[in-house]
Amino acid sequence: MKQPYLVPAVIALALVGASARADMKDPLPDSLSLGGVTLYGTIDIGYAYQSHGVPQNAELPGGLEYQAFTTTRNFGGSVSTVAQSGMEQSRIGVRVLEPIAPDWNLVGAVDSGFNPLSGHFTDACGSFVSNGGLKQGQQTANADSSRCGQVFNNFAFGGVSNSQFGTLTIGRQQSLQLEQLAVYDPQALSYAFSFLGYSGFNGGAGSTQAARWDNSVKYALQLDRVHVAVMYSNGAQDGGLFASSYAADVGATVAGLSVDGTYENAKGAVNLRSSFDDAAGPVPTPGLSAYVSDNTSWNLMGKYVLQLPEKDKLTAYAGYTHIEKSHFTYTEGTAQGGYPIDVPININAPAVYNMEWLGARYAFSSGLNLVAAYYHVTQNSWTVGRGTTGTDGIGCSAAGLLCAGDFNEVSFVADYVFNKHYDLYIGANWSEVTDGLANGFSGTTADGTTGSQTQTTVMFGGRIKF
Repeated sequence: MKQPYLVPAVIALALVGASARADMKDPLPDSLSLGGVTLYGTIDIGYAYQSHGVPQNAELPGGLEYQAFTTTRNFGGSVSTVAQSGMEQSRIGVRVLEPIAPDWNLVGAVDSGFNPLSGHFTDACGSFVSNGGLKQGQQTANADSSRCGQVFNNFAFGGVSNSQFGTLTIGRQQSLQLEQLAVYDPQALSYAFSFLGYSGFNGGAGSTQAARWDNSVKYALQLDRVHVAVMYSNGAQDGGLFASSYAADVGATVAGLSVDGTYENAKGAVNLRSSFDDAAGPVPTPGLSAYVSDNTSWNLMGKYVLQLPEKDKLTAYAGYTHIEKSHFTYTEGTAQGGYPIDVPININAPAVYNMEWLGARYAFSSGLNLVAAYYHVTQNSWTVGRGTTGTDGIGCSAAGLLCAGDFNEVSFVADYVFNKHYDLYIGANWSEVTDGLANGFSGTTADGTTGSQTQTTVMFGGRIKF
């Protein structure tokens, strides 16, 4: 990926940022807190150009389809538009930390993502509904997510904490896998520049709707340099997980090195597809096309922080994920946010995905951060059956999207941090899907088994945090 214009842009960003930082006084307080309650939020807005893309959708997290991996396959020409949530989901939330006894605290939080350009709560399921009846090639941006218009579409939980005995929380919570990805992703789960952030696929152990667990209980304990966490959900017929699911994480920090190993078993995970089926046409109202799967995943992630002269800091990141998706017998239920689903297919032979990523972040004492990352995904060839319990075994030769394929992504970001409340950024992201993962794109063969599609996104913007 050659983006020569990024070099002068980064230099200009650094010069402008350095000058502004010297003169800028931060009018915001460190936190908006009263007693043990803190109000916080982020507004992330900017402008984006895409070599191939689709018009933005006000309901979709991030608004645009920033990468080729989870698109509607309806890429047209280039897109140039105002944009939002490129670096971070714009959001508003409340945290609670209230002492109730010596070394004991009540803890809790509610958090919701929104589109600062329209005022909508993020609603990925709604992005499918708004494209109902439209053929691919005529749709606006739409993709699956566990954010589906809930008032608190990120999380809502409460519990107790103790420095010796750990923290116990109950409610709607991010999966353990998603929490650790936020620590070990060099691009910090950015929508515009990170596969791990935009797709949500890894955070949900293979299904984006499983990235956040309703009706869940989590226990976390810090033991000197070692930390452990376990999580359980009994599922819900109106959420992204239909059956009992569990997860565990173990990690350690020694000097500048941090590592974590995470396991998840997500049962009855909802996988939304499209509001339009190539063979049958529009999915009958009110159902959204979906399949349901049992997912297991193993993850190993690490980072190393090197302190440099002049208070500069270099952080290196790496991670690996193995995911297997198998059959789940669907009975009844809805997607996140209570959206009804229609299940025309179900998995027969397991779908297997392997993911690797690595990257680095150089943080200058001046406030400039330079970040580079590479993400890679492989998919095997797998089969499905028609209907909720079908066994007819439609495989790779009959449905190209089930064929083996690869995804590659390279991204670079320059982010100038003025202080804890303001920053400006510019970055570029190049992604490519091949063979089965490129099924349905114009660059693939008629049966969708070979070919490729690429996309380049360039975005600049800024964040306000409080």
